[in-house]
Amino acid sequence: MNNNFSKLKDLVMSLEGDFEKFYDKGNAAAGTRVRKGMQDLKNMAQDIRKEVQDQKNANSESAK
Repeated sequence: MNNNFSKLKDLVMSLEGDFEKFYDKGNAAAGTRVRKGMQDLKNMAQDIRKEVQDQKNANSESAK
């Protein structure tokens, strides 16, 4: 899990420059990269969410 969180943080940090280029300079190509990065972020977050749910369910099953 820790590895997935690190990947998530790295992705967010890698988008910083494109956010600045898009919002401050109006660079349309940077906007496309931001949108793609945000989609990747959404997918990664969903994977982590599922992993946490599965772990929670496994822990509650073993507690019985």
